[in-house]
Amino acid sequence: MAEKPLIKLINICKEYANEEVVTKVLFDINLELQKGEFVAIMGPSGSGKSTLMHIMGFLEKPTSGEYYYKGKKISDLTEDELAGIRNQEVGFIFQAFNLLQRTSVYDNVRLPLVYSDKNIGDEAVEKAIKSVGLYHRKDNLSNQLSGGEKQRVAIARSLVNQPEIIFADEPTGNLDSKSGKQIMEILQSLNEEGKTIVLVTHEKYTAEHARRIIKIIDGKIVDDFKVKHQLLAKNENDLTK
Repeated sequence: MAEKPLIKLINICKEYANEEVVTKVLFDINLELQKGEFVAIMGPSGSGKSTLMHIMGFLEKPTSGEYYYKGKKISDLTEDELAGIRNQEVGFIFQAFNLLQRTSVYDNVRLPLVYSDKNIGDEAVEKAIKSVGLYHRKDNLSNQLSGGEKQRVAIARSLVNQPEIIFADEPTGNLDSKSGKQIMEILQSLNEEGKTIVLVTHEKYTAEHARRIIKIIDGKIVDDFKVKHQLLAKNENDLTK
């Protein structure tokens, strides 16, 4: 019997109403994601890619359509049940890092455990910090870190609850190319260990680390293809067709 998709979207639409002005952002999105995938959602600014990620990550609700997570219809769940999924099964990484200022690396990474019902000890914090190569900086304050180090702390924080899926929204957007490459290599390693990764980006070289690329333009999926990493350097046209 085939395993149910981790995420299944059926005719998802999203619009925002501001007084009498309605702005349509997503149009009839149909998409399935399997456990263990590494998916990059690519598109220009304003294409709807971040809105799509926010819907998949339970940060926003679609205007219409059906969203199934592990076979459960999201619209049938209570707000408490949705909050539970967000807190226990989802990790987020954002372009702006979103760290607590003048707070240690250790305490920033530990923060999700404060709101978690999972029986996870503080050893999970050390494990997460070690996984991003920052154990030697665990007592440093966040404002003492470089941009690349801050993003590595954000990744560790997203891992500490042992989530089912990690959403990364432009995680290299504020970084130089060397730091960005390091961040993507960490995400690649996490995927190889079995984590499901959904990455939002407008950068070709960032998307190249994924195994599947979904292109979205003007709120519509215009392409969806799998990529062989060893061919990417020779086939940049795959990303821009």
